[in-house]
Amino acid sequence: MNILTIRARVVGTRFSANSVIINQKNFAFYRPSMILPARYFHSSLTTYYANIQGPQSTFDKILIANRGEIAVRVIRTAKKMGIKTVAVYSDADARSLHVEMADEAVNIGPPPSNQSYLNIPNILQAIKSTGAQAVHPGYGFLSENSHFVKALNEAGVVFIGPGESAMADLGDKIQSKIIAKQSGVNTIPGFDGVVKDSSHALQIARSIGYPIMLKASAGGGGKGMRIAWNDQEVLDGFKLASQESLSSFGDNRLLIERYIDNPRHIEIQVIADKFGNVLYFPERECSIQRRNQKVIEEAPSTFLDQLTRKAMGEQAASLARHVGYVSAGTVEFLVDPQRNFYFLEMNTRLQVEHPITEYITGVDLVELMIRIAANQKLPMTQEDIKFHGWAFESRVYAEDPEKYLPSIGRLSKYIEPQSLTDKHEVRCDSGIVEGSEISIYYDPLICKLSTYGETRDEAINTMLKALDSYVIKGVTHNIPLLHDVISSQRFRSGNISTKFLAEEYPGGFKGHVAKDESLHELISISAFVHAKRDLRNWSWIDGNGTSFRDNLIKNAPNKWDLWISFNNNKDIEPINVKVEKTGMNEEEFEIIMPNFPRTIISAKWPLETPLINAHLRIDNQESRTLIAQYIDPLPIGFRLQYVGTKFDITVHNQRQHELSQYMIEKPKQDLSKVILSPMPGSVVSVAVQAGDLVAEGSEIAVVEAMKMQNVLRASRVSKVKKVNVKPGDAVAADEILVELEDVKQ
Repeated sequence: MNILTIRARVVGTRFSANSVIINQKNFAFYRPSMILPARYFHSSLTTYYANIQGPQSTFDKILIANRGEIAVRVIRTAKKMGIKTVAVYSDADARSLHVEMADEAVNIGPPPSNQSYLNIPNILQAIKSTGAQAVHPGYGFLSENSHFVKALNEAGVVFIGPGESAMADLGDKIQSKIIAKQSGVNTIPGFDGVVKDSSHALQIARSIGYPIMLKASAGGGGKGMRIAWNDQEVLDGFKLASQESLSSFGDNRLLIERYIDNPRHIEIQVIADKFGNVLYFPERECSIQRRNQKVIEEAPSTFLDQLTRKAMGEQAASLARHVGYVSAGTVEFLVDPQRNFYFLEMNTRLQVEHPITEYITGVDLVELMIRIAANQKLPMTQEDIKFHGWAFESRVYAEDPEKYLPSIGRLSKYIEPQSLTDKHEVRCDSGIVEGSEISIYYDPLICKLSTYGETRDEAINTMLKALDSYVIKGVTHNIPLLHDVISSQRFRSGNISTKFLAEEYPGGFKGHVAKDESLHELISISAFVHAKRDLRNWSWIDGNGTSFRDNLIKNAPNKWDLWISFNNNKDIEPINVKVEKTGMNEEEFEIIMPNFPRTIISAKWPLETPLINAHLRIDNQESRTLIAQYIDPLPIGFRLQYVGTKFDITVHNQRQHELSQYMIEKPKQDLSKVILSPMPGSVVSVAVQAGDLVAEGSEIAVVEAMKMQNVLRASRVSKVKKVNVKPGDAVAADEILVELEDVKQ
């Protein structure tokens, strides 16, 4: 095991001269009066922080037993408190941001989680070698592992989180449900015990009644969860959920409970000290989910009234008090359309979406956790906890937003959105920089993008601008989906549930469909980009040393007759667009096209840079602004990102348009006779061999990446011609796993 000591590039640790003190009843909140230029703090300094009870000492050095953005998040608060930090990392993370930020960093093993971030002996050795006094686990990995807490206790090291007993009781979904009942918390009907095998699962499901939910007893985050509506789905779901649970948490036990149809997912943040004080915070709504994993969260919820909010908070606090819970934790509930709420689980750790609670309450939850672990009392009472404004969090993932399959690669271009006002309305929690690698070994989260507003609409509008300004190249990402959801009228109205994505995109999200106003804007920005690029080409064409401006005046065109089409949207016919430069201004153009009003578009766009901030003046309409991204040049056009979705734009002049009708389209490849890997990953199992006959829908293989398993099935009746892989093989995206052939009659 190698110990690498690194001096952090950021030296400021406390908010003193850079802070504005806002006095509250018995404690003070600190808000940075400026955003520090250091990249390692991102824009997350824009939250309010609770620097509690002055300079009381806590720890000299803590180790963060995690990686990525949450390790960065904990390090940031530790630095603010004057605490030295130790990062741990696998071979795959040797150049990661959390490693560079920490005062020391220790290699704990190869990339697979079970050999590094889940390897308790290696982490204990890192603690011993660095002299860390306490450990913050972040979320995931060992954050809810009571055996890890026990090992730390035996080593005399403080765990910044709950005690071993409370974690074991509440972290286990089966036991926590029993405790919840004893604590007077509303619970979902289900089986209070461990499911023995698939036959036992089938028996329980039939007794409870469909639909049912199979879920991992030992974990969370949507891993090891399956919904079953019939017997066959129970058998299939039991196998996959238990395998995912074992892979993610080292524990394949499952529980079964009734599935509440069309619910909202609403959770309550609690925090408790070692002196019997338990407090609850305003709720977070996490109903926008895919594969039972949260995608967009907001605080507070549009759905709760004050009575329900209070009842949920009191039940959450009662549960924590019942088991003597200490530190931060989150009690999750399902809420039906009548505002009946049912205990779902308790996450005995810091929650991924904690930034939005920090935004609306002004409390640094990580600092509270550290101070509680150092035997300090909570500095506030329940009456002191108020919320102001609204906040959203969008989880930006490296994944295909249509099929939710992870994407791997290197970030060739990466620019995070920034706050544009002194309200510090944008916060980015990430653990990456330009050049970082998204690997197959870990969760594909790129960033937690949070925004704040005085009202919900203001926070939504800020989020849309931030998503438009977020530049990510090198991997596929889900910003198109996030933008489409948040800009939808249904989401704005607050009419959401955990079924939102399935109902809005039953065939999967295909990208934004440009029409009406958005089509008008896309054509206008496309015409602008073409004209600007053409002017640049003309300005250097003669090479005789003539100045840029003089050459423009002499040679460059000021009118264009274009045909614009979209390669990834064949339903839209090519559109004839007339473009004219207005006067001497190389930044402003008049756009005329059929069925849309005359438009003047102006924009500041340094050529070939990503962001285009455009202003549109439209006849008989209010002016508006938009942000688009110039992604790449194409042979006859370019690729733009608009409202989150990438569009391949083809631009023809009149002659090119006339000739384009003679171009022969490339025939589509027949993929019905091959089973392709949908993503880079590893083969978990192969269910067939050469010569087998398979029915439509039969399981062929299972591929795993980033702890999620995907079952690959036959699309039609066929015969297995050749099997190219075996369990354990690493495979690339679109690699042929199994070849099929027609069944001879």
